[in-house]
Amino acid sequence: MTISQRIRKIANEKGMTQIEFARATGISQSTISDWGRKNTNPSADKIMVICKVLGVSPYELLQDTMPDGMKKVEHTIISEGTEEFLLLETFKGLTRSNKDRLIGYLHALK
Repeated sequence: MTISQRIRKIANEKGMTQIEFARATGISQSTISDWGRKNTNPSADKIMVICKVLGVSPYELLQDTMPDGMKKVEHTIISEGTEEFLLLETFKGLTRSNKDRLIGYLHALK
């Protein structure tokens, strides 16, 4: 699926017409139409505007699917002083080698 096809798909899922999308992004309707007719994609300078209007990240827009094993997480809030906070703070300070060892240990615990 091309970027322009994903844009069209996401806009349709959000109930946006091509005219509404053009107005919201400031991109001319003829340019948007050209993406589909000429099988081209928007220029790089338009991607961030498009993402903002569609409410998606550039990663979501530019990729067909999330890589295997990845889940979309908007935000995780962890209170300072909790075990989870301590775990993340400690993990961030580890060397790559020790992070790999810890991850291996976590897999073994599952």
